[in-house]
Amino acid sequence: MDYFNYSNGKLHAEDVALDAIASEIGTPFYVYSRATLERHYTVFADAVAPAQVCYAVKANSNIAVLKVLALLGCGADVVSGGEIRRALEAGIAPENIVFSGVGKTPEEMGFALAHGIKQFNVESAEELALLNDVAGEHGYTAPIALRVNPDIDAGTHAKITTGKKENKFGIPLEDAMAVYQQAGELPHIQVQGVSMHIGSQLTTLAPFRAAFETAKAFVQQLRAAGHAISVLDIGGGLGVPYEKAGESPPTPTQYGEVVREVLGDLDCELICEPGRLISGNAGLLVAETIFVKHSAGKRFLILDAAMNDLMRPALYDAQHELVPLRDDHSTTSAPYDVVGPVCETGDVFSKDTQLPDDLQRGDRLAFRTAGAYGATMSHTYNSRPLIAEVLVDGDRFGVIRPRQSYEELLALDDVPQWL
Repeated sequence: MDYFNYSNGKLHAEDVALDAIASEIGTPFYVYSRATLERHYTVFADAVAPAQVCYAVKANSNIAVLKVLALLGCGADVVSGGEIRRALEAGIAPENIVFSGVGKTPEEMGFALAHGIKQFNVESAEELALLNDVAGEHGYTAPIALRVNPDIDAGTHAKITTGKKENKFGIPLEDAMAVYQQAGELPHIQVQGVSMHIGSQLTTLAPFRAAFETAKAFVQQLRAAGHAISVLDIGGGLGVPYEKAGESPPTPTQYGEVVREVLGDLDCELICEPGRLISGNAGLLVAETIFVKHSAGKRFLILDAAMNDLMRPALYDAQHELVPLRDDHSTTSAPYDVVGPVCETGDVFSKDTQLPDDLQRGDRLAFRTAGAYGATMSHTYNSRPLIAEVLVDGDRFGVIRPRQSYEELLALDDVPQWL
C-alpha cells in the first residue's frame, strides 16, 4: 500500500497534487511520501519483532528520508564512510549502525570505530587483518560478524544476487570456520555475530528459508567451537511489486513467520537489512513529455527524465509502471517506446508500453516504485544536472535536495592555471 492516488482527476502524493509540485519546481523530480515510508517501516518492523531493523542506506540515502526512519527507531546498514555520515546526520544512533561492504578503507574503519558503531560485517580474511590493525592503532576493539556466503541461488537478477560462490561478497561457508578461529585470536577483534545476505528483490520465501537454516546450523557449530555468537544479521532482499501484472512477492508478515519458524529458538539478537521494501513504493519519478515522435511505424514518448536519472531499466532491464498525472486522458491506448534524451541507444525505460493514445508534448507522467535505487544511482552523464528530490507530509511538501544548477555542475571541474 502507498499514498499515491488520484483525487479530483489528478495524481496526488498524500494530499498534494503532483502537478502543483511540477509547476512550482519543474521536472523531472523524485517525490517521496512520508506516510508510506512510515507505514512500510512499521509493517516490516512489527513482522520481524523483536529484530533490529537496519535500513539499507544505499537504497535511498537522502538525509530527510533517513530522518523519517530514525524518528521511528530504525537503524542503518551502510557500505561506505559517506553513508555512515548520512546516517549519523539523520540522527540514527551509532549503536544501531552496521557496516557492510567488501572494500572498507582504513579511513572508513577508523571513522566507524571512533563513532562506536554496532558491528562490522567483515567480508574477507584480508579485511579482518586490516581491521584488527586499524583498531589497535587507534586503541579500539572492533565488534564483528563475518559475512558468510552460503552458495544459495536467490533466484533474482544476476546483477543483484549476492549469495553464490562466484559473487564477490562474503566468505565461502566451507572456509568460514577457519576465519572465525583467526578472528578469535586477534587482540583487537570482538567476535559477536554472523552475517548472511543472499540477494535483492527476492520474490519467493524458499531461498530465505534455506539461508536461515544454513545460518542457524553454522551459529550452532560456532558455539560448539567456543565462539560466543550473540548476533545474527540475516540481511534483506524481500522484493516489492514493480508492475500491476508482475510478480507478487511475499508479504512482510509471511517473511516474518519464516524468520520465527527457523530462528525463533536460536537465542540471538537478529538484525534485518531491508532497503527497497521500505522506500521503493514510497517514491515516484515525475517527468514531462518533450515530444511524441512517430518514426518507422513506432511511437516514441520522449521524456525529460533519462537513464542518468533512473538507471534501473538500463542496468537491470527493470520495468516501472508509468502513469499519467491526470486521469482525463483517452480511454484508448497505444504502444509507446518510452525513452529519454540521453545520447545512448540504451536510454530506454520500456518498449511497447500501453499508454493513452492522446499523449502530447507537456503531458506529465510518473514512474511508480522509484523510491529505491533511483536518486542514489543517478549521475550527470551528458552534463545533465542532478534532479530535485521532494518529501511530502500530508498537505505540505519540501524540497529535500535542490535541483543542481548548471553553475554548480560546471564548478565541480577545475581547470589548471597552465591551460
